[in-house]
Amino acid sequence: MSTPLGNDDDRSGPAPDDTPTGQVPVIPPAPATFVPVTERVTSTANTPTPGTGRHAAEEPAGERGSLSIEDVVVEKVAVAAAGEIDGVGGAARRVLGVSAGSNDGDGRPRATARVSGETAVLEVRLTVAYPASVRATTEAVRAHVRDRVEALTDLTVTRVDISIAALTAGKVSKGRVIA
Repeated sequence: MSTPLGNDDDRSGPAPDDTPTGQVPVIPPAPATFVPVTERVTSTANTPTPGTGRHAAEEPAGERGSLSIEDVVVEKVAVAAAGEIDGVGGAARRVLGVSAGSNDGDGRPRATARVSGETAVLEVRLTVAYPASVRATTEAVRAHVRDRVEALTDLTVTRVDISIAALTAGKVSKGRVIA
């Protein structure tokens, strides 16, 4: 006689007449079979294929593209670097060669930059706190601005021209320091 589970010969669960009314017979899982691994897995689905996409062999830097640093970026680095020197203050903005504000040392120095290839020429306008030595202060600013611009932009600074807008009375507060 045949049962809902198949032939009587390959029954693997309780007989249908042994199950209470309204319940479905439970069929135990088939025994697990062991398949020995004979080869080693060396890649996964997420491993990139060598030589494709962003994992391709790197080309020399000159062949990957170019980098251009705008004048305004160099100007901002120069302004920040000049402001790191003690006794240096800001200069008033100029409109048509005339100061538009006060040269009281508050604020930040001004700078303009001209970048050509891998070289930069800078012009910095600032105030110096009296009685500091103008020569010593400008030499310190020139060296520090050159070092910071070259370190941060990898440009060669060929010249740093400094204009002293005014000597200010008292000590000028030190500006922000870039670490």
